[in-house]
Amino acid sequence: MAHIPSELVSHSQKVCRLYKRSLRCLADWYYRTHDFRFQAVLMRERFDKNKDIKDMRYANHLLIEGEKELFSKQHPQPIIFADSPGGTAYNREALIPDWILDYWHPLEKAMYPKYFARREQMKDEYIEWYMKKYPEEKKKIEEEKKLKSGH
Repeated sequence: MAHIPSELVSHSQKVCRLYKRSLRCLADWYYRTHDFRFQAVLMRERFDKNKDIKDMRYANHLLIEGEKELFSKQHPQPIIFADSPGGTAYNREALIPDWILDYWHPLEKAMYPKYFARREQMKDEYIEWYMKKYPEEKKKIEEEKKLKSGH
């Protein structure tokens, strides 16, 4: 599914994003810290040289040219952080849903009495809030109880 932007992005935000991506690209090419820092200073100089341009058409032209240059200089094997999409540890951490705790054995729950007491209290508070917010659901539940007990 295509990404639909939810907000407008200003020109300065686009320039900042281009600058950050260009630094990431430099880090892909220059793995030694002193080489990377030297290239980063040169890159910053290029961005600072054009920061006071008032003509938005020319500024937009420079932005488009910068995007093209960045695309042409991409590294064939960019550095990908482990937890980022495409990284070695992406989606590795399993997120266990909260309802699993409801099926713990009572002896397991007894090891953490304060936690489970507070958890039950929070569940009761949530149900109370839900019934106040959606009274029609409360009516449906009561009708279902009547039907079950009547049969």
